[in-house]
Amino acid sequence: MRTLCASTLIGEFFVIGFAGLVAMKSDDMSMAMVWTVCGIGMLLSVLLCGVITRPGGVQLGWALQILLVLSGFFVPMMFILGVIFGALWWASVHYGRRIDEAKARWAAQAEAQESTETPAEAQG
Repeated sequence: MRTLCASTLIGEFFVIGFAGLVAMKSDDMSMAMVWTVCGIGMLLSVLLCGVITRPGGVQLGWALQILLVLSGFFVPMMFILGVIFGALWWASVHYGRRIDEAKARWAAQAEAQESTETPAEAQG
């Protein structure tokens, strides 16, 4: 799960940065405000890569997805990109967990198979 979620978060890092470039052209927001908000979002996306497997990591990722969609009020294209990344986040979490479960089953099967082999079979 970690790899898929981290890939999605790194993609969001770049999207938030590009959204900041678009938002700079708005007369309603100062450059300092744009880059403070975007910088925090970009920092959160990178930091979440490291804590995604810890308790609450996935929930923090969902919070970031919601903020990404809400950023569409300032950069309208972010509504679409936020929904797309929300779907990618769901897929990363859902399929990542399924992959982790399958890996755990395979590891348990391999361990069980190794423990049932006799020393002569293992050398053979």
